[in-house]
Amino acid sequence: MTTVMTDADKRLEAGWFQRIGWVALAWFSFGLLAWVPFLYVAIRRGRVSDWVAFGAFALYECVTVPWMATDDSPDGDGYMGLAILVTLATAACMLLWAMFDKRIPTMPAMAYGAQGHYQQGYPYGR
Repeated sequence: MTTVMTDADKRLEAGWFQRIGWVALAWFSFGLLAWVPFLYVAIRRGRVSDWVAFGAFALYECVTVPWMATDDSPDGDGYMGLAILVTLATAACMLLWAMFDKRIPTMPAMAYGAQGHYQQGYPYGR
């Protein structure tokens, strides 16, 4: 028996506290853990776009960590600082507004035989 996943199964809703928590993790680690929320979303939802976002932030880590380790200038590298700020801003915007799905309000289940909003009547008016 095979199970077909629909887009409804691939939804991942999150409240504002969870979104802000993921952004705080990325910011307070100075971008070193920016890939973690994207891995969480990719595993939970499994969309290709989520795996691409995770891959992009993982590649960012693989490039910037050696770049920071080999920089021996006393003042630091201005381009590195700019790259970190742009990456953190991108991650924050994606986590706050783009990665998680909006909550869909649910309607209470109607009793068996209830009419709901549709009123059946005379089709030609009176």
